[in-house]
Amino acid sequence: MSNYLKTHSKILWVVIFSVFFMLMLRITLKYIPFDSNIAFLNIKQTEVQSVSLYLTFFYIHVYSSIFTLFTGFTQFNETILKNNKRLHKAIGKLYFYTVIFLSAPSGLFIGIYANGGFYSKISFVLLAILWFWFTIQGLLKIKKNNYNQHKYFMMRSFALAFSAITLRLWKVIIVYLFEPAPMDVYQIIAWLGWIPNLLIVEYYIYKAKR
Repeated sequence: MSNYLKTHSKILWVVIFSVFFMLMLRITLKYIPFDSNIAFLNIKQTEVQSVSLYLTFFYIHVYSSIFTLFTGFTQFNETILKNNKRLHKAIGKLYFYTVIFLSAPSGLFIGIYANGGFYSKISFVLLAILWFWFTIQGLLKIKKNNYNQHKYFMMRSFALAFSAITLRLWKVIIVYLFEPAPMDVYQIIAWLGWIPNLLIVEYYIYKAKR
């Protein structure tokens, strides 16, 4: 019975991720071709006009983050892990370099200009820093052949990458249930987007270690 539940929970997780990944892909495709006055950028015209590098970092973050979601998700596929370690390593390198050189630095930059004021900015900046650090630690652990710690740090890293999806999900839920002011929404989802993800992973790690 446990194997039955385990198999079906994996299938459910794949289905859920696939649905939200496709929604994220649709959001990303809105920014192709380049347009400085579309979707989210409609409310960021102050930054677009006054911060010379804002658009550059914004597009780097948007385009690279979709790859981190896909590559990060495949890293936990047991079939690939057991039967094709070279593929796992190649995808892992792609995830690592994308996060370290593109997604996390650009996330840090645009986080400084996040909506919602000081508390939102602190959240997004902290998110970018932790994402960078967890990913670096994942690489360092595997270089020392510490497979468990490598897995744990990469799980933490992907939990933060997954915030691209959970942030938007929380936004829909909060707006639907409470209809708060727009800036209040950003202050709330800035933290809800990633902290619950990380807490879930930490609980899993705690249970695994026991």
